[in-house]
Amino acid sequence: MVHFRTDIGAGHADTKNETYAQEIDVDVLIVGAGFGGVYLLHRLRDELGLKCKIFEAGQDLGGIWHWNCYPGARVDTQIPIYEYSFEKVWKDWTWSEKYPGYAELREYFKHVDKALDVKKDVAFNSRVVHAQFDQASKKWIVKTEDGRTARAGYFINAVGFAAKRHFPDWKGLDSFKGEMHHSSFWPDSGVDVKGKRVAVIGTGSTGVQIAQETSRDGAKVTVFQRTPNLALPMRQEKLNPESQQANKKNYAQLYKDRMKTFAGFPYDFAKKKTMSDTPEEREKFYGKLWEKGGFEFWLATYDDMLYDMEANRQAYDYWAKKTRARIQDPRKRDILAPVEPPHAFGTKRPSLEQDFYEQMDKPENEVVDIKAAPITEITETGIITADGQHREFDIIALATGFDSVTGGMKNMGLKDINGVDLAEKWKLGTWTYLGITCNGFPNMFFLYGAQGPTAFANGPSAVECQGEWIVDAITKMRKENVEVLEATKEAEEAWRKKVMEESDKTLFPGTSSWYMGANVPGKPREQLNFAGGLPMYTEACYDSLDNNFKGFTTAKGRVDEMMEDQQSAGAFIQVA
Repeated sequence: MVHFRTDIGAGHADTKNETYAQEIDVDVLIVGAGFGGVYLLHRLRDELGLKCKIFEAGQDLGGIWHWNCYPGARVDTQIPIYEYSFEKVWKDWTWSEKYPGYAELREYFKHVDKALDVKKDVAFNSRVVHAQFDQASKKWIVKTEDGRTARAGYFINAVGFAAKRHFPDWKGLDSFKGEMHHSSFWPDSGVDVKGKRVAVIGTGSTGVQIAQETSRDGAKVTVFQRTPNLALPMRQEKLNPESQQANKKNYAQLYKDRMKTFAGFPYDFAKKKTMSDTPEEREKFYGKLWEKGGFEFWLATYDDMLYDMEANRQAYDYWAKKTRARIQDPRKRDILAPVEPPHAFGTKRPSLEQDFYEQMDKPENEVVDIKAAPITEITETGIITADGQHREFDIIALATGFDSVTGGMKNMGLKDINGVDLAEKWKLGTWTYLGITCNGFPNMFFLYGAQGPTAFANGPSAVECQGEWIVDAITKMRKENVEVLEATKEAEEAWRKKVMEESDKTLFPGTSSWYMGANVPGKPREQLNFAGGLPMYTEACYDSLDNNFKGFTTAKGRVDEMMEDQQSAGAFIQVA
């Protein structure tokens, strides 16, 4: 049977704390206590002096790193790029390795809380089930699953892009008598895989990490693969405090510079075309990127790799050559790293691996191509595929992903001013303005979600880019006495067109991926992320802000209204 985490809705930490009161009234209500929510709480509360609260469905800070504790879970962005740019946070913090695991990331958020005093304004175990703007009071009315109500002048969704789990509709999913866990519902206490037969369904980053890790102790690991993961070598390194401390003199500039690159990393695409180099020069250039590891082979390569199919094929062929050389079993080699590309390289997010291919190459492990023989049924003891084979397991790991980018916001009872649910409005496609606001949802902002740079950027870089704009927008509203700010339908249409135009310049639309919403049956197939890069995105956002809230309708606050009424009355008396 499928097991779920039991720490959801498990009661409040302190019911006497005003944060958990039945009724609260605040300037800003934020949903989600991950990177985005905590960033905005600090900026708006501590720097603007606004009264802010966070509603968080889980029991602790960290967002995805609160939920993710499956075997091998770790970030795929190197530090110090994957952290806050706040000096008061980084000055007293050091990491143990270049790509931290979930346990260390949880410790990091404890440090963040200590540095920024976050938790006093976070209501944990608080799942939002209804949110709507009340036009009479000009406030958002937000309700939680356990019946509490918050009223807020500004409402910010920081639920992230992977907030709603996706479960396949296989026959017999609840019949399995062993242990079955979705990757994001993995028990905090862990699962003992030693000597066990483990099935890993899915080969996204989560599937790769679980398979790689459980292969060290499991008796047999079977990976059910629909599409090969064109994974890249991580090149993990242990770090020491001394070298990190010495490098901190560069951090302020490093955090500025990361916002100038396409994806918010400390490197960017090379300013040259693939075919402008000779084959020998290409081989040498690829080799340097490969040895550096991480995402450099993806995001520091030739600048036409994601735009030109011939250039892309050169990158794929190099990847296949290097990867196939690591797999001795010819059948597994052809499934995991086929000679012909399953899709354009880099149009699905590559995972970072340490020894995934060597682990899968072990004779006791198996790789099942479920595109050739799909899963048809889950039984009490295992999994049946379309070729009639019944494989038995002790543990099944569902690395089946998420209703990504849009799923979280569509799953919280979020209604527009006319009472129409966002899930209904986005049923046939996604509409936002700047990937930050929506028509029909005044004074609502969101970040790290639909039609932003989200999946094409380092998380903290994207969060700080959008978070900074939200802070600046609210500051401008208050300075100019704008009480209500709402995106227009025309601005939404123009932004959607821009998102699609930037995507259509690339090879992304040709691949069925969660970038395009293709991983969830029935979900519209469309580009869900802004593919123009962080600098272009930032320029577009501030073009609106610097041009008198271009793309928005505004309503002045009561002070201005009263002054206008008085002036009108005065003018009437003078005329009379």
